[in-house]
Amino acid sequence: MNPRVVERYQREMQGNERFAFGENWKAFLSVLSDQRIAEAEKSLKEMLEADELEGKTFLDVGSGSGLFSLAARRLGAKVHSFDYDPGSVWCANELKRRYFKEDARWTIQQGSVLDEEYLAGLGAFDVVYAWGCLHHTGDMWKALGNVDACVKPEGRLFISIYNDQGRRSARWRKIKKTYVRSKGFARFVILSLCFLRLWGPATLRDIAKSKPFRTWREYQKRRGMSPLHDVLDWVGGYPFEVSKPERIVHFYKAKGYALSRLQTCGNSLGCNEYVFLKRPNRPGSAAPQTAQGC
Repeated sequence: MNPRVVERYQREMQGNERFAFGENWKAFLSVLSDQRIAEAEKSLKEMLEADELEGKTFLDVGSGSGLFSLAARRLGAKVHSFDYDPGSVWCANELKRRYFKEDARWTIQQGSVLDEEYLAGLGAFDVVYAWGCLHHTGDMWKALGNVDACVKPEGRLFISIYNDQGRRSARWRKIKKTYVRSKGFARFVILSLCFLRLWGPATLRDIAKSKPFRTWREYQKRRGMSPLHDVLDWVGGYPFEVSKPERIVHFYKAKGYALSRLQTCGNSLGCNEYVFLKRPNRPGSAAPQTAQGC
């Protein structure tokens, strides 16, 4: 790990400029179940259009809870996970300890997607997965560009980026920044009000239909995630950047990618999901090294 990256992380946390994502993911592991793991596997298979990942290399950028590293490993991939947040690194190591102890085909490190030297040492992978993390780096467009070097020709890049909702996104950015700079009771008040705003209408609709908490229960089937921990991740998720789908598509098209799959969140504040296929190198271009870090 580059000492400058460690220093930067510590400086951001001490200055209340970053949410402690890893602490939230540690709490999420307490509710992780076989059903959630199965839903995560299902999500990967559907978006990558593959029943398994046997024989493939898989890079989990900003691995968070480690759930999708685990899912990829269970599908047969050789996995390398890294995250900027040491708490998230702990989570991935904990899942490996639970399910793939002493497995040489799953490696985990602390690293930054903004650290080009670190990425260069990893080589290139069949699948690069960066779900909901590049917009939390503080330099999203650099991060989006950096992951390109990690994708093999004819490999797949699976990312998700927050949807740009203009003024709504700008308001949420202010709320997130206020949250990470607050402490104790002030944080509790902000989180409670946001929770009511985000879940109140759906809960009332479910009650009116005599199906209380149906939306809550259905949400838990989405990628195996937890609505409670996702709310905390959303409210506290700072740094925070957004993009309209067309900007992301044009950005990667210029780098030689073809859009394989797109799943938008509609007119909402969630993430748009993209799977890109990296076209083979043009004649005369140098081929990247194969993955060495996993």
